Amino acid sequence: MTNSFPRMHVSLYVSDLSKSIEFYNFFFGAEPVKVKPAYVKYLLENPSLIISFVENKERVQQNFGHLGFQVETVEDLNIKLWEAKKKNIVSKEEKGTNCCYAKQDKFWATDPDGVQWEVYYFHEDAEFNDPHYEMSEAAVCCTSAEKKNAEATPSACC
Repeated sequence: MTNSFPRMHVSLYVSDLSKSIEFYNFFFGAEPVKVKPAYVKYLLENPSLIISFVENKERVQQNFGHLGFQVETVEDLNIKLWEAKKKNIVSKEEKGTNCCYAKQDKFWATDPDGVQWEVYYFHEDAEFNDPHYEMSEAAVCCTSAEKKNAEATPSACC
């Protein structure tokens, strides 16, 4: 048995396939390889990913965490950010933040169903997360349920 997988597959439910196709054609910079009723599939080469979207409003789950792409250089990040700003899909920008125990520059884009996509440049590992990621509204990063629940209790604030 080999120790690698040649391509990853992800399938997400969406509420409006046409809006999702418009968003992902731009976000991926690619056209789908298959479009069927209530189904679309993209085949990305870099990263090696098969991602499909199935139209099913009842099964849409936006709060599973987030998805993301790491870029190779700060210049790559700035180009992606500039392109995303032109399409008005940037929901948040961060520079020099410590998230998921790594120093990163990044921006976030949110698809039509609220799925959060992180596009980031990794600078270096970090020993801590920025304190604002401990707040519940900072759910886009690696905030544990324990930390969120502790903040909700009165004893956690003082």
